[in-house]
Amino acid sequence: QGQLVESGGGLVQPGGSLRLSCVASRFTLDYYAIGWFRQAPGKEREGVSCISSSGGNKYYVDSVKGRFTISRDNAKNTVYLQMNSLKPEDTAVYYCATDLRGCLGDYPPVGDYWGQGTQVTVSS
Repeated sequence: QGQLVESGGGLVQPGGSLRLSCVASRFTLDYYAIGWFRQAPGKEREGVSCISSSGGNKYYVDSVKGRFTISRDNAKNTVYLQMNSLKPEDTAVYYCATDLRGCLGDYPPVGDYWGQGTQVTVSS
């Protein structure tokens, strides 16, 4: 059975950067749009970003525009989320998932097949 595995989370000071990775095992990411989601304590899970299967379309929620960048390397079966200028309000568990919507248009992702998540904590 295939898996999505996130990594790269950790503790970082405000203004710092992290790069999250989402690696697929036992299946090929090439044909899938991938979304990044986050869930902070006491809050609903939200779609942060997504990238289409070709990489030609990307979406960002307003709160991360200009700070986060999503990319993919299909040769490595990996999708990345580069997070810069991190703020305490970015603290959450971050998940990647296949995107049922295909990341088409300017719509947030809808997760289908999920990874286990990685914790990001932004604190001084």
